Amino acid sequence: MRGRLTATLAALLVAGLAPQALAAPGPGGAAPGTDGRGAEQRNPCIGPGSGRLLCPDLRVDVAEDLYIERGAGGYGRGGETLLHGGNDIQSRGRGPIELRGLRHKRNWMRANQAIYRVGGGVSIFRTPAQLHFYSVGYEHGGSFWKVHDPLSMEIWSLDSDRQPLRRVRKGPKVFYCFRDLRRTAAMRRSPPRRVYPACSQDPSRKRVRLGTSVGWSDIYPSTYDRQWVNVTGLRGCFAFVMHVDPNDYLFESNERNNRSKRIIRLPYRSGPQRC
Repeated sequence: MRGRLTATLAALLVAGLAPQALAAPGPGGAAPGTDGRGAEQRNPCIGPGSGRLLCPDLRVDVAEDLYIERGAGGYGRGGETLLHGGNDIQSRGRGPIELRGLRHKRNWMRANQAIYRVGGGVSIFRTPAQLHFYSVGYEHGGSFWKVHDPLSMEIWSLDSDRQPLRRVRKGPKVFYCFRDLRRTAAMRRSPPRRVYPACSQDPSRKRVRLGTSVGWSDIYPSTYDRQWVNVTGLRGCFAFVMHVDPNDYLFESNERNNRSKRIIRLPYRSGPQRC
């Protein structure tokens, strides 16, 4: 019985007919022993029927423009050492990443994922993702509707093959836009002009649409709000890891290419890292 029910739900997902019939995510997102979407929400972008969908593929480039901030005058207070890094969230695959938010309480929206279909039309899939009206500070433009937790900036220890072994630090930034900032890959189905503009700054909005087109990137410089990881006291060689969609809230055609790593030596100095 359970097998037939799961198969039925999967078929409905692929057809895009009944996303509202799926069980809503519980508090805190992922249930024990599942990914962030829950065991009942199988990925419609992988397996039977996926060829009818223009699914996205999110990737992230390695951390760029690294620099150290120490002491008072910025975030690094009380003798802390912060390693800043820029990131490039890339949209690849056959279709865009698109989230459609619907307000459910003050300054928060639930975000469902829109996946376009071959031949026209769109299917809407329920996700645990949320949007928040969040301030990045006056110097960066004020408040925007942003996606909660689409990217994690992390420091990992290394194994004997210089591969990430264990996460030892995580950056504080959890809010990002999905937008068309720069066209970084001229590929099939990549529009020559922006489709998804900057995130809305209207706090009264009841609905918003955020996304990044195929071949486009949403890029954040290392000088932007909270673009850092606290590396105080760390010495030796580590991996600066960028992890897009770390909670597996979003549906993609490839879930195995969501991380990038850059090998660094701490305390950090620019130039060859000698690791």
